[in-house]
Amino acid sequence: MKKILNRVPEITIPFWIIKVLATTVGETAADFLSVTLNFGLSVTSYVMSGVLLIVLLNQFRLKRYVPVSYWIVVIVMSITGTLITDRLVDDLGVSLMTTTIFFSVVLLVVFIFWYVNEKTLAMHSINTAKRELFYWVAILFTFALGTATGDLLAEALKLGYTQSALVFGSLIAVITLSYYYLRINAVLAFWLAYILTRPLGASVGDLLSQPTTSGGLGWGTVNTSMLFLSLITSLIIYLSFKHKKRVSLPIDPQN
Repeated sequence: MKKILNRVPEITIPFWIIKVLATTVGETAADFLSVTLNFGLSVTSYVMSGVLLIVLLNQFRLKRYVPVSYWIVVIVMSITGTLITDRLVDDLGVSLMTTTIFFSVVLLVVFIFWYVNEKTLAMHSINTAKRELFYWVAILFTFALGTATGDLLAEALKLGYTQSALVFGSLIAVITLSYYYLRINAVLAFWLAYILTRPLGASVGDLLSQPTTSGGLGWGTVNTSMLFLSLITSLIIYLSFKHKKRVSLPIDPQN
């Protein structure tokens, strides 16, 4: 019988590390392109949306999990999701509270529609184009929601970047402990943690890149983005070699 390949990675510690790093890059890279390079939110949004479409088409073409392709999509989607929220808030004047509520509702609708159609939201079952499409739509809105939530706490509610990062990190820790010790549903735990890693990464990105006068450490968007991209690249290379070695192993005829 032909094995149906999963199109997304297994949930491991490297997965979560790269996810947080990618969300940080999404925050700093969006600021770098739109502010530092002065492209503006509109132009940057159009360009990154086009790039996202290209990398997504390549991802669907592969029909399987390939570390480099998958994580490029995540990084580009992180930047695009950040820009969506920034445009609503900065260009259209929508409040952070409104965008947080709006994207929460949209994401809930995506999950309901996904479950009604596929009867599962599990990561290990993303093995068809339809399920992968639901998956990426959900991921995009987790990034947009995370950006709005992170900015809401850090800026609108004036908690600051450090305190916001601690809040989101603590919530992720609670979810993790609840999964291991209280046995909450694994799929629910995954998606809650996935959503919260976005504002955690955004808060860390702002903390590192923003000037000291704004409560940051003043590293700048370029240095912060390059640092985290280097870490992501190293981890992806490691995962690529590991994945290649795994798929090249001979199949036991008894299994």
